[in-house]
Amino acid sequence: MKDQVLLPKSGLYKANLHCHTTVSDGRLSPLEIKELYMSEGYSIVAYTDHREYVWHKELDDENFLALPAMEADLTEQRGCWPIERTFHFNLFDTRPSKDREGRDFMPHCDYHDKAGVNEYIAKMVEEGFLVCYNHPYWSLQDVTDYCDLKGLFAMEIYNHGSQLEGMYGFAPQAYDDMLRSGQRIFAVAADDNHNVFQKGDVEFDALGGCTYIAAESLTHESVIKALREGRFYWSAGPEMLGLEIKDNTLHINCSPAEKIFVVQNGRNYYRSQALPGETLTGAQFPLTGDEGWFRVEIRDARGQAAGSRAYFIDELL
Repeated sequence: MKDQVLLPKSGLYKANLHCHTTVSDGRLSPLEIKELYMSEGYSIVAYTDHREYVWHKELDDENFLALPAMEADLTEQRGCWPIERTFHFNLFDTRPSKDREGRDFMPHCDYHDKAGVNEYIAKMVEEGFLVCYNHPYWSLQDVTDYCDLKGLFAMEIYNHGSQLEGMYGFAPQAYDDMLRSGQRIFAVAADDNHNVFQKGDVEFDALGGCTYIAAESLTHESVIKALREGRFYWSAGPEMLGLEIKDNTLHINCSPAEKIFVVQNGRNYYRSQALPGETLTGAQFPLTGDEGWFRVEIRDARGQAAGSRAYFIDELL
């Protein structure tokens, strides 16, 4: 395997890739969202209002990037919302234009028409969007719903709003299911914040899930390039402080953690765990080349997780 840096030790931009404002059903304006997130060290927010594409280019400056995006949905029609399954997709625009505002980017097939769902994803990709599959557990979906999806850029492995609402925001098994079904997609963490409750309230749904992006600069072009190439990691609290392959060994550095796991295509895991009362700030694991794919996941003393996207062995040779 080639010696290579998978994630740099520093210089990443902190991003929230799922956010709702007063454009749809959020309580804060786009500007208030910018101010809130910048005050907590964020540089990027994707404005993913429900069914409404808006490019908030006026919010961009040298320290902040407003990614143009929207959230689309497709729901079963069973006449009882609490038990209806639903697809939610975030569309991140790779070639933004004010001319897109007001256009219909919603799916118009039946929920159970999987071919129609995949045709919709393909159409959005052709339009220039990176398509992200959102919060599978909140959506009441299982492997039969998401394993045949095609053309996705990523899925939400952690959705903070869903985690607060019903402890169904963390979905590592869904990500592994998708990988094991043959999908080569990335994983992100995000807030899905609506800001009904204020900062300090236990129901405050912002600042809980983020994606750290290793972009060369804080520009739309550079950030989209980093997202396309998978140069980022997801977090619900801990930090990954470098990930590289050297001499066929995976080197992991992180903020203090209790557990460091390397999940693979099969049931074998590489793992390192701290003794009670102690922590780890890194680990090294020899790679055999038989892993198929692997992803890193770390857990801290509070049980909060962070991790990488899946890396495929055949792409690392």
